[in-house]
Order: sequence, then C-alpha cells, then structure tokens
Amino acid sequence: MLQVNNINVFYNQLQALWDVSIEVKQGEFLTVLGSNGAGKSTLLKAISGINIPAAGSITFKGVQINGLYPHKICEMGLVQIPQGRQIFPDMKISENLEMGAYIKRARKNIKKNLEKIYSIYPILKERSEQMAGTLSGGEQQMLAIGRGLMSDPELLMLDEPTLGLSPKLAMSMLASLAPMRNQGITLLLVSQETLQCLKIAERAYVMENGRISVQGPSKELLNSEAIRKAYLGI
Repeated sequence: MLQVNNINVFYNQLQALWDVSIEVKQGEFLTVLGSNGAGKSTLLKAISGINIPAAGSITFKGVQINGLYPHKICEMGLVQIPQGRQIFPDMKISENLEMGAYIKRARKNIKKNLEKIYSIYPILKERSEQMAGTLSGGEQQMLAIGRGLMSDPELLMLDEPTLGLSPKLAMSMLASLAPMRNQGITLLLVSQETLQCLKIAERAYVMENGRISVQGPSKELLNSEAIRKAYLGI
C-alpha cells in the first residue's frame, strides 16, 4: 500500500534521514519505534509531503507521491495525526471533527464517520458542544485522532499519540486503535512506547540516528535480546 524507497531528507545542510526504506501492507498495523530524535517524525512528514526527500521515492497505492502537495496526498486517503494534537482550542468538539471532513472525499460520509468515532470515543459525543481547549490532554488526543478519522483515511499515520499522557492513559489510547482496523483502516504508528507497540502491532521498524537499524515481525523483536536490552531495559 505504501512503499518508501531509500529516501534521504535534509534540514538545510543537516541530513536527518539516510537511505530509509519501509513498506506498509494493506490492512496491517505497522509501528516505527525509536528514541527521541531518531527521525521518526521526519519520516512521517516526508510521507505526508511536508518534508521533500532529496533522493529516493515514496509511492502510495502504486502512485508516486513525493513532490505532491500535502493536501493532495490527504485527498488520496493517506492521513497523518500530528504530534502535539494541534486541535482548534477555540472551536467546539463537533466543529473540530467537521474540520476533518473538509476534503472532498470525506464530505459525503460525515454522518457515518461521526458514528464510528463516537463508538470508539463516546466522551466526544457527550461533550460535542464543549470547547476543545477545555478538554484534558487525553481527551484532546482522542479529538485529534477523531478529526483524522473524519478525513476517511485508508492509511492513518499517528505520530506519538501517547506523548504527555500518563502510563494508564497511554495504554488506553493505544488499545483504542485496534477497532480502527476492523473498519478497514491501515495503521502506521510512530511511538517511543516500545513494549506496548510491539504487543499490538504486527511488524515493526526501529530507527536510530536517521536510519532503519532493525525490522521484522513484532513478536520476534519483542524476544530479541538486543531490543530487550536497548529499549525495554531487560
């Protein structure tokens, strides 16, 4: 579904990604792991069209997308939930969700997608007329994910959805992603929550210093001595 081939990304003269390649199969749950500064967010921004690779290619559903504007990529069904939530605090929850359906492909399915989101996050329905800025951090993250789902994605990329949340809320947030696969959405999750992500995702890539260092089925990486020592403290 998504193929990233040997991309290099720079910030001015500083190289952030070095020959990075990943692939996401339709219907799977993939995670990209790594410490802060490893290049995970830069990778997602390159896929979304925010960062333009200096070399390499990115294809989505067989179409090369590197060089396309971000809104064009979004209209194709590839949607990113940004790190830091970035909701509209002075708008109602319902209005924030409606903003997610701005693109043409999503407008005809507003009612259906709202029902899906409210089934996953009932609290958003209960507080639909509440100003988004008054929500807790966890509730704001639910809203950010809900807004992304309103865009009717085929592939949903989530950048650190547990950032700033308590361990209990972080586990609940990750658990809420599973029902989305039952709705036909492919998931690409970027996170530092190594243990939990390896438990819920099918495959994983590990990034270090702008490169892919390890990849494979999550169960294998979970049992890898190197991963256990480096990322799980075991």
